[in-house]
Amino acid sequence: MIQTINVKPLSKDFLESIGFMWHTDNDDSLYVADELVVVSHDEAEAYYEATNELYDMFVEGAEHVIDNNLFHDLNIPFNLVEVIKHSWENDVHWHLYGRFDFAGGVDGKPIKLLEFNADTPTSLFETAIVQWAILKMNKMDEDEQFNNVFDAIKENFKRLVVLGGDTQEFQQYYQGWKILFSSVKGIIEDENTVRFLQIAANEAGFNTDFAYVDEVGFVGNEGIFKDDENFEFWFKLLPWENIAIEEPDLALLLNEIIKEQKAIILNPAYTLIFQSKAFMKILWELFPNHPLLLETSFEPIVGKKYVEKRAFGREGANTVIYDEKGVVIEKESGEYENFTPIYQEFVDLPQDKHGQRYQAGVFFAYEACGLGFRKGGLILNNFSKFVGHILKG
Repeated sequence: MIQTINVKPLSKDFLESIGFMWHTDNDDSLYVADELVVVSHDEAEAYYEATNELYDMFVEGAEHVIDNNLFHDLNIPFNLVEVIKHSWENDVHWHLYGRFDFAGGVDGKPIKLLEFNADTPTSLFETAIVQWAILKMNKMDEDEQFNNVFDAIKENFKRLVVLGGDTQEFQQYYQGWKILFSSVKGIIEDENTVRFLQIAANEAGFNTDFAYVDEVGFVGNEGIFKDDENFEFWFKLLPWENIAIEEPDLALLLNEIIKEQKAIILNPAYTLIFQSKAFMKILWELFPNHPLLLETSFEPIVGKKYVEKRAFGREGANTVIYDEKGVVIEKESGEYENFTPIYQEFVDLPQDKHGQRYQAGVFFAYEACGLGFRKGGLILNNFSKFVGHILKG
């Protein structure tokens, strides 16, 4: 059973003062739980090592997908294949950050990868800022967390310039390049995440600006603009698959911009390979029975409890859990039914004494850099809660 301790919650006024506006769910319950998961130093180290090992496996798997043109298997839209290949072939297209989701790790059970949110991961602000503030507000040692997300992302911004080199040499090579940060207007959570990243880039030493997606200008052979100002980098909190399906003209423009080396897009297009849940099937084939992986198939799994997911989907939507005989145990509706289904061996999440389940999320920015948890029912959906953690023992 998972171990938690109760804490005094952060007030809504305080949360809003730091820009955290989505603190209350539609049922008027607090989104940030008034508890912390107790994690040992050894458990935190295990999450760190698992995340780093998995990222190396993802890189090897992506190379396999590209070399063998397996994009269709991953349900990747055809109009993104070329831009994915361009971004993969040039090291300047640096992966800024992502979030691995895990079962196990804090209940005596092994860590198992559920999926990798590599392109547009959520809960960044909560993991980096809110859970740290909970420790500080409750007069706990704020260093007792696996949480250096802000500094890790700041250093990874520097790698956009030095790449694999020493980040201490950033100013030596930086030539005034600018990053434009964008989110969709009207989604405050996304905007605050983007503005958090903008602050990290500023502290790294970049010149930055912000514009909503519909305010950004794109010219295929010239680049990316806000008004008349050209930007060498564009960070968009807009999923690549949404661009491909809902904005095909933009997908073509971005392909040309990248091909002509007029701008670099963050996160890179190749993160869509990682983002596809069907990629779990590729990993299972490349690393069969690996202790961090769950069996994954394009067909229902015989003789085991399993989970049906869609190649692209968020917050548990269109997820179905089946028992060993293929009978539905639990299901969640959603808007992603047009994407390809994949089937993953079921593994239960750690539970508390009330039967609530906890899923670990570890952020990656060049290396594993921060841990947080989501709490909810058998299928974690958009009503799940964020839970911070504290290191003990």
